[in-house]
Amino acid sequence: MSTLFDKLWEAHRVKTLDSGEDLVAIDRVFLHERTGSVALESMFAANRTPRTPDAVFVTMDHIVSTDEDRGANDARSPGGDVFITATRNAAQRAGINLIDVLSEDQGIVHVISPELGIAQPGLSLVCPDSHTCSQGALGALAWGIGSTDAEHAMVTGTLRVKRPPQMRITLDGALSSGVSAKDVILHIIATLGADGAKRCAVEFAGEAVRAMDIEARLTLCNMAVEFAAFTAVIAPDKMTEEYLDGRRYAPKGEAWDAATRYWATLKSDPDATFDHEHSFDVSTIRPYVSWGISPAHSAPVDGRVPEQLNADIADYTGLSGGEALAELTIDGAFLGSCTNARITDLRAAADILRGRRVAPGVQAIVVPGSMTVRRAAEAEGLDDVFRAAGFTWNRSGCALCFYAGGDTFAPGSRVISSTNRNFKNRQGPGVRTHLASPAVVAASAVTGRITDPSSLP
Repeated sequence: MSTLFDKLWEAHRVKTLDSGEDLVAIDRVFLHERTGSVALESMFAANRTPRTPDAVFVTMDHIVSTDEDRGANDARSPGGDVFITATRNAAQRAGINLIDVLSEDQGIVHVISPELGIAQPGLSLVCPDSHTCSQGALGALAWGIGSTDAEHAMVTGTLRVKRPPQMRITLDGALSSGVSAKDVILHIIATLGADGAKRCAVEFAGEAVRAMDIEARLTLCNMAVEFAAFTAVIAPDKMTEEYLDGRRYAPKGEAWDAATRYWATLKSDPDATFDHEHSFDVSTIRPYVSWGISPAHSAPVDGRVPEQLNADIADYTGLSGGEALAELTIDGAFLGSCTNARITDLRAAADILRGRRVAPGVQAIVVPGSMTVRRAAEAEGLDDVFRAAGFTWNRSGCALCFYAGGDTFAPGSRVISSTNRNFKNRQGPGVRTHLASPAVVAASAVTGRITDPSSLP
């Protein structure tokens, strides 16, 4: 009996090497401007070319400016324009698919790959970014790599990889009103710990997963790396088919019919075994927020910081231990990232913000995950809701998910953020980040303190 991951792996395993690693076929490679030129220039220096240029994609997302009036080379970090121009020139020379700064398709790699149908069930996909595991939400075999492996994958269409152990996390029950996939994954990470996935390929399964829409599944898989997973996968279903149907790179006609027949086989067999198993009843989960310097440092919004904090955490966060999370005031609110900047995320935040204003002194920013998301939001009038509430409305990019020099929140600021990491200095020198869902970010922006949306009048 085989797991979903077994089926994906065996479909791509070329051979097992003497080292114990497997040689795995790579269907698609995605690059971005922060490291893309490194892989491409190294390839050129070795006098090599991509094996299948049509299977390689590059977008400008990590350090591109998100200003309303950005130009073709504008970056949010000093000197960042060099990365943009170098990656553009190298991509054009290599003849690969370039999604440039001013393209209507531009956006964060893990947002636009599903959005365009580049990621599909049964395909293998790699990218020099740790959150590539997001795309396992579509039933793809996707994981993050380094620039050297990106070069190797482009040139040979293969990578040497040690087959990981496997873990199944079963989510049953129904989510309570106001609880999202972001709350679920923060709860899982807080329960299992930052190394809880043990470098496994994690399959998310159960009735609660099947009930989630694709964008929620993408959020769930996105943060698997935050508790040390090799990757994450979810079995494709009718919802997956409906999501991909008609997207640019999705199969068409007879190829679509053949693909969907194959996709229907991509699920774990009933008696398949895993190296590790965990189960959660999601009906007991409440809105969550992080309090420390790891996503594992998270608790329900109506909870408290642990009484005992080590000196390192206490010093960085400015907490002494025992504080009620709902009493922590914030200086900034950020809606964005590959975790929570899709249209459903923006809708959830806008639902909270209608008729309300950001609290005085709170710097509030929203950055759509792609230009497609931005256009969809504007068509629904969501941009007007954000602006009326006091948020700035930006063009797409990774933005303040991570600090790259240049724009940031002030040192010592306490920021509520829909992003995926709250490590020290992640959003800027000395910035104290609290991870949360878009709804919690919006509610907290309105009150000026960490807030459960259900508590708003």
